[in-house]
Amino acid sequence: MRTNRIGRVAAALVGLEGLGLVALAVWQIAAVASGDTASLASALALIVLTAVGAAAVLAFAVAIWLGRSWGRSGAIVTQLLILAVALGAVTGAYAEPLSALVLAIPAILALVMLVLAVREAARGERDEASV
Repeated sequence: MRTNRIGRVAAALVGLEGLGLVALAVWQIAAVASGDTASLASALALIVLTAVGAAAVLAFAVAIWLGRSWGRSGAIVTQLLILAVALGAVTGAYAEPLSALVLAIPAILALVMLVLAVREAARGERDEASV
């Protein structure tokens, strides 16, 4: 089943988040190359984890575009994790409210679009079953 317009918007938003993670991994690699790390082992582990996360989020975006439910499910979990990070960024001794907003606003928008895409997919399946 092909994705409707809401699903494609959700896929595009999740894809942009995946590209953001790719950019973060590139930035981390540049930091290691310039010697701006305290622990090389920790920096390399973080780069690998970021790259794996980027691959997963980009895979979710492709799956959403193709109308696969596992992509929507994984992307919803991703948005909830991003919102948890945003909550952590806005609280505590070293709070960064602006960083929290930069994380939370796209995550909330993507989450809303994903929930709407799930509803549209369910509606489409009901319509197909009734024919």
